Amino acid sequence: MIVLTIDTATSIAAVGLVDDAGAVHVAPRINDASAAQLILAAVASVLHTAAISLGDVNRVVVGRGPGSFTGLRIGLATAQGLAAGLHVETIGVSSLAALLGGADQDAIAVIDARRGEVFAAAASIEPTSCAPEQLASLLPANALLIGDGALRYRALWEAEGHRVPAAEDPRHAPTPRAMAYLAERQPGPVTALYLREPDAVPTVLR
Repeated sequence: MIVLTIDTATSIAAVGLVDDAGAVHVAPRINDASAAQLILAAVASVLHTAAISLGDVNRVVVGRGPGSFTGLRIGLATAQGLAAGLHVETIGVSSLAALLGGADQDAIAVIDARRGEVFAAAASIEPTSCAPEQLASLLPANALLIGDGALRYRALWEAEGHRVPAAEDPRHAPTPRAMAYLAERQPGPVTALYLREPDAVPTVLR
């Protein structure tokens, strides 16, 4: 089975491929304000690198957050559109779980939630939304933090004696292997996963 993986829940958009032999191919990371909007170019890039045609893809796995409302919607819509055109299944997975799946067992996944908050999860921390300072008070000594929230609040974590890998470290984005694994073990719907009310809500007309 050839699995295409897409995650746009964070400011680090990640696209990858797991081929029939279990080999993993990763597109160059997109790390800027318009990351989610460049996702189709990343899909084309990883397919070219792997010498695989889009028509050979058997499954599309997409990160469902929590994360940026707009970024999530772009990733979910892209995954659904590709899967519909290919007539293959789409599976949603937790972006926090995917981050943890590609890192050390004691890592803490931290996604920037905006509004001065983060989404976080770890083996010992249930998925939560909180202020960085509140999360810092829950961490064990010398904790390892990964994800774009770890990078954004690096100064705070390091002042508390915790570790944040270099910005280019692959652990800051969900890995294709972790996403493909979660699709088998913890499959979810292709809908956004929120740990708090989304920033954009419908206006009620009176």
